[in-house]
Amino acid sequence: MDVQKENSMLKQKQMLAGHFMDLATAKESGKKVVYTFVPGNLSELIYTFDMLPVYPEINSLQSGMRKKSGDYIRDAEDMGYSEDVCSYVKCDIGMMLQGNIGPTGQKLPDPDLLLLSYTGCFVFMKWFENLKQLYPNSEVAMLHIPYQEAGVIEPSAVQYIKDQLEKEVIPKMEKVSGKKFDVKKLQKKLELSGQAEDLLIDVFDSARHRPSPIDAYFGGVYYIGPIFTAFRGSEDCVEYYQELKKEVDYRVKHKLGPVTPEGVMKEEKARLVVEGPPNWTHFRNFWKIFYDLGSVFVGSTYTRVGGVYDDGFRHSPIDPLGNLAKYCLGCYTNRNIPQRIDLLESFITKYHADGLLVNSIKSCNSFSAGQLVMMRELEQKLGIPVGFIETDLVDPRYYSYSNIKNRLDSFFQMLEQRQSVKVSDEILSDDVLA
Repeated sequence: MDVQKENSMLKQKQMLAGHFMDLATAKESGKKVVYTFVPGNLSELIYTFDMLPVYPEINSLQSGMRKKSGDYIRDAEDMGYSEDVCSYVKCDIGMMLQGNIGPTGQKLPDPDLLLLSYTGCFVFMKWFENLKQLYPNSEVAMLHIPYQEAGVIEPSAVQYIKDQLEKEVIPKMEKVSGKKFDVKKLQKKLELSGQAEDLLIDVFDSARHRPSPIDAYFGGVYYIGPIFTAFRGSEDCVEYYQELKKEVDYRVKHKLGPVTPEGVMKEEKARLVVEGPPNWTHFRNFWKIFYDLGSVFVGSTYTRVGGVYDDGFRHSPIDPLGNLAKYCLGCYTNRNIPQRIDLLESFITKYHADGLLVNSIKSCNSFSAGQLVMMRELEQKLGIPVGFIETDLVDPRYYSYSNIKNRLDSFFQMLEQRQSVKVSDEILSDDVLA
């Protein structure tokens, strides 16, 4: 069965097809290519130099969804990569060894610049060491982002990143692209980014309604696509979110639930918040478990992996390099455990969630470290049911439907019991008042 597609999804598909066509013809057109990562990405700056971005972890998740990641991972392990290494890394390396064919069936170009923006994931640095071995002729630029250990963005950290942008990143981009840095061009793109981010948060905040018109996890990974990958800072990106908001507003007005692969969810029975990325190799199967039970995710931390806008941050043309620095510092994986707990608590309370689910990813320490602490603290503080399951990003060997289903059955039994107690308390309260 095909996924039901709305106009926004069709537009996103067209945008992605155009981007991968540009990549496939980059050498002929003279466009330079930058390999970089989603968290803390500098897409506006990349496009200021008329270069094209490639995101290795996006290649890996798309390979997972296309059922190709298993072979790629085995090829990387045959080279000597351990089973414990991040499956995104092994999938990406295996994909490159097999010709680096992208999701449209066209070969991705080799990088002219490896731009490592380190935001809370140590694996990124080792990943780029391996990419440098595969692409020895590419330039390398390192952008180190200090971890938010104290839970705040320090002015000294902002200045530290600005200095790196001015002395390391921008000079490398000028060298590779052959173009001089144009701050006004960057400011225009940052202004467009802020407009798209306003619209995205409007979409996520629609989950306050009952029924929620969106699924902020499974649907949310589509919503974040343009803004966290190749299109932030473009007119196309703003137009996508304008179209998406129209669709969501329509569902709010007509009290419709989120769109699932099998149509609009007919009845909302449970509202959940989730911590951790989804599994990509069995994405449809994973999603179906929940919508078959009438469960909708009203909040998700994974959809903030490329940037957190809930606390008011927006890209802005004012102090453009300082603005980019603050964006990088605020990414979810660059935040400490108390900050992550606070964000989850805000989702649970703001979106009136019935429970919290943690999806622990076997090969991703950036997300999995501290999850049990986060789960127990929120359970004690808010008195909500919590559930814990384990999968992996793109390694199909670590998706066990029966294990997941067994754990979720127990979790949903807790939810049903809690909801029954809540209804009984409300009836008793009404009787007393009467």
